[in-house]
Amino acid sequence: MPSADFVNNSPDANPRPIDVRCPATGKLIGSVSVAEHETVLAVARQLRAAQPAWEAIGPTARGRHLLRFLDWMLDNEHRLIALAQSESGKSWADASMELVVAMEVIDYHAKHASEFLAERRVRPHGLTAATKKLRVRARPHQLVGVVTPWNGPIATQVMDAVGALAAGAAVLSKPSELTPLTWTECTRAWREEVGGPPILACVNGGADTGTAVVDVVDMVMFTGSTRTGRRVATRAAERLIPCSLELGGKDAMVVLGDADIDRATGAAVWGAMMNSGQVCISIERVYVEDSVYDQFVTKLVEKVSSLRQGMDAPGAFATDLGAMASAAQLQIVEQHVQDAVARGARVLVGGKRPDRTGLFFEPTILADVNHSMMCMREETFGPTLPVMRVTSETEAIRLVNDSQYGLSASVWSKDVQRAERVAAQIEAGTIDINNVLMSAFQLSVPMGGWKSSGLGSRFGGADSVLKYCRRQTVVSDRLRLPAEPHWYPARPRVGRMQARVMRLVHATDWRRRLGLKRVR
Repeated sequence: MPSADFVNNSPDANPRPIDVRCPATGKLIGSVSVAEHETVLAVARQLRAAQPAWEAIGPTARGRHLLRFLDWMLDNEHRLIALAQSESGKSWADASMELVVAMEVIDYHAKHASEFLAERRVRPHGLTAATKKLRVRARPHQLVGVVTPWNGPIATQVMDAVGALAAGAAVLSKPSELTPLTWTECTRAWREEVGGPPILACVNGGADTGTAVVDVVDMVMFTGSTRTGRRVATRAAERLIPCSLELGGKDAMVVLGDADIDRATGAAVWGAMMNSGQVCISIERVYVEDSVYDQFVTKLVEKVSSLRQGMDAPGAFATDLGAMASAAQLQIVEQHVQDAVARGARVLVGGKRPDRTGLFFEPTILADVNHSMMCMREETFGPTLPVMRVTSETEAIRLVNDSQYGLSASVWSKDVQRAERVAAQIEAGTIDINNVLMSAFQLSVPMGGWKSSGLGSRFGGADSVLKYCRRQTVVSDRLRLPAEPHWYPARPRVGRMQARVMRLVHATDWRRRLGLKRVR
């Protein structure tokens, strides 16, 4: 575990520290200094100065640096997971997922970036372009800003920053002020232990620091709430810079009458409770066909009742889910449950804060819910699972789509064709069939939200690198001519000849091609 004197040195003359406390125990873990606006500007200037050399070494050499970063993470695996666990209050099992995701993302991008960034040769579109050689290059945005939330201290930063680094961009990152320690340590190690060039930096702070980052970069990758995402998009539009936003979700699970109920309930429990429900693609509402509703709820209650809650010792794997990250988020979860009960829902398991130290909320199952309740319409981001009875797949589809969110969803049926039919009607960026959350870990396909769940996508094979790039077209001549025929001075004979050629090539019938149809 890190000591309480873990501090990020800041160039500010009078830094204001942020104390980081473990949500499960309240213990002070460490502190970081807030990067004021001038500090962010200074860091951005340093990154910009180093970026051209980083781009120039090419994707293969950049990949070698990234793989050394991966090796460092492996060499410090236990220490990093312990640090992520202590600042987030997760169970050891949930915290361990951070490194699993990070390793796969780094390895994938390091090994495929050369392929993704290869210059593309394009065939001329027609006779008039036949003398030209056409190529399209991908050139990175010089400085990419990565702003992330508190639910993935390592994984979320890696998922966004590594694609930009592989593209050849410099990265200015800002982790959440609730969980800044682990990524601050990673960026320190990039410079001091991995020996990476000075093209990756971390600045810490709250909303003001995040605003400063958006104001100094050339492209923004933001992960967080829909409300904040709208502000980021507005500021990016004002600056005329691109942004990619992965925002809130209210992910639905549709359980049809012919589903494997034992597997579906197991998936629902993990998909809803992993990381205490603090994942953008957590299952937050379940629609179950009437014929299997009672069986589903019975098994669900049995499995949720057996969950072990708490922050276990490093390496113990003794608990399943941990604490909430903040008192504010805990209050939202509590409010959603109280609202549901006031409107007629029944609490089958949990429903309250346990009688213990720390920011915990019991794993909770709600029955008899409807769309008048906050728990079915607003993002809860906590360990709750509302289950609603539906009469048909048609009703389930209508209710799933009755939401401002559209990040991901899952459909459960032994009849794959039926599941595919239902999935095709759901308004969400990714759909899992007979599984949950897996779409987020498939690096070769895009993961993005519809509606208020975001703009653009994370991952998607080549797009996971190219999203951080600008396209540059290069046109050169196949033939060396003294002059182009259309250059000045204008000449009647040349102009008439060009018109005849264009007519011959593009007209749709021979009368027009040969000029036999009268021109008005």
